[in-house]
Amino acid sequence: MIAVLCALLPISARPALGQTWTPFQNVIIVIQENRTPDNLFGASGLPGLNVQLNTVKGQGVNIGDPNGPGLPHKLSGFQREVSGHYPHFAYNYVTSGAQPYWDLVAQYGFANSMYQTNQGASFPAHMFLVSATSAPSDTSDLFVADNGVRFEEYGCDAPAGNTVPTIAPDGTMGTVYPCFPTSSLIDLLVNAGLSWRYYAVSKQSIWNTALALENYYQSPNIVLNPPQVLSDIANGTLANVSWVTPGKSYSDHPTFGSGGPAWVASIVNALGQSPYWNNTVILVTWDDWGGWWDHVKPLANNTGWCEIMCYGFRVPLLVISAQTPAGYVDNNVHDFGSIMHFVENNYSLGLIGPGTWADSYADDLSGFFQPGTPARAFHPIKTRKLTSAELADKGDPDDY
Repeated sequence: MIAVLCALLPISARPALGQTWTPFQNVIIVIQENRTPDNLFGASGLPGLNVQLNTVKGQGVNIGDPNGPGLPHKLSGFQREVSGHYPHFAYNYVTSGAQPYWDLVAQYGFANSMYQTNQGASFPAHMFLVSATSAPSDTSDLFVADNGVRFEEYGCDAPAGNTVPTIAPDGTMGTVYPCFPTSSLIDLLVNAGLSWRYYAVSKQSIWNTALALENYYQSPNIVLNPPQVLSDIANGTLANVSWVTPGKSYSDHPTFGSGGPAWVASIVNALGQSPYWNNTVILVTWDDWGGWWDHVKPLANNTGWCEIMCYGFRVPLLVISAQTPAGYVDNNVHDFGSIMHFVENNYSLGLIGPGTWADSYADDLSGFFQPGTPARAFHPIKTRKLTSAELADKGDPDDY
């Protein structure tokens, strides 16, 4: 049994909110890797951001610098860090290479209180960004706790015997085959006649959650080429809802390259210079905290949807749309369920699961939008062009 440590910052159940913005025709959910607000935005100098730098223990680095060995950010890493035991290089912070992200925040919206909706690594985090839970079925009281041992072969095509860890409400650990009948936001979209795509680098990607959904793992809507989202925007074939995960070199995952800011800016620029701009929102978040230090403690596990392993450290959230005020900083509490709730309300879809998952208790990001006002004109984000080698990178890294 594992005793999961929680901080004392309270959170109460939040009621479902009605849609208060002009509905968007398209939503793009961009999922980057392994950063906290302090690490990625602490040195930005942007007004209103609740960020700090630990200049005693940490130092400024480029976003692509190795920054030491891979920071542990599985459940065991969370348990150590939430009790204050950080590796020394976890205090480092980005001082260069992230300017496109900083410019996006200056022009659009940023969340001061966006929390990872679990305490593990990539696989369960990505499940929450599709299903508002990491439960292996709609009736299970388990959560998927971490990546599997051989996560290069996970999902419904995984060989027999491959498993991922689970955790029960009492802390008991187990394992389960990584192919789930769990309900997802995709179900709601399909039932409403709306289109979807999930962009990922390969069928071996640990960031390709759609591969673990029993109903969809063979769907042609799983696009094994993230840069195709740029051509889909240019060609007018963007789906109603798109999940966009990165390749290794443009993921923001430490030690594997500096292409992340340029990748996200290229999506925003492509959209902003297309007919989609006035009717589309881009939500950019990071799947987990990556082991980096953050001065804000995680939320306590006292919600109605979760008894254990509920909230991790903060991660950034950027909201980019023509309805979002420039430089807007939102102080409401959000988690991955908020993104699910936003999409549900935007398309009037209802809830994903049994009414007891994270989307049932999360807010719907309403504060980021000002309906009834003229759409803001788009101004391109200055960024470098990703190299062909970066865009061709089909790898994703092991999560430490």
